[in-house]
Amino acid sequence: MGTKAREIVGMDVEKLLGLLNKALADEWLAYYQYWIGAKVVVGPIRNDVVTELVEHATDELRHAGMLVDRMIQLGGTPLLKPEDWYKQTNCGYEAPEDFYMEAIVKQNIKGEQCAISVYNSLLKITREADPITYEMVYQILNDELSHEEDLENLLEDMHVKEKALA
Repeated sequence: MGTKAREIVGMDVEKLLGLLNKALADEWLAYYQYWIGAKVVVGPIRNDVVTELVEHATDELRHAGMLVDRMIQLGGTPLLKPEDWYKQTNCGYEAPEDFYMEAIVKQNIKGEQCAISVYNSLLKITREADPITYEMVYQILNDELSHEEDLENLLEDMHVKEKALA
């Protein structure tokens, strides 16, 4: 822990650590949702969907690492047990039941929209209070916005392909 890291935070550091742990729970669950979706997805443009899901899973895992690094820098402890992810999550986890590509993509769009809300809220909380966390959250939010756009474009591509096949 950096001694000055906590000193420069202009808010309750324990509250901030709690918020970061909740975001960490979301990232782990999002990682798994993307990863498992890439394994089970079916449909005519399956390979395109798998490529996108694997790329997003990699980003979610990177986000988890960023959050853990910041928590440790602030002298906090990241969630250590997977069962705590379910207790702390903002966005939850929805296991895929329909493996068709459209259902999987829609499920992940919903997850991204929740993540965007969470990080937008964290951005507002840290804007004046913690420039280091603010910058990290800004980077993650930018990725989540790109993920939503990528998935919405993929969904549109599916509909175009379906119309062409009809």
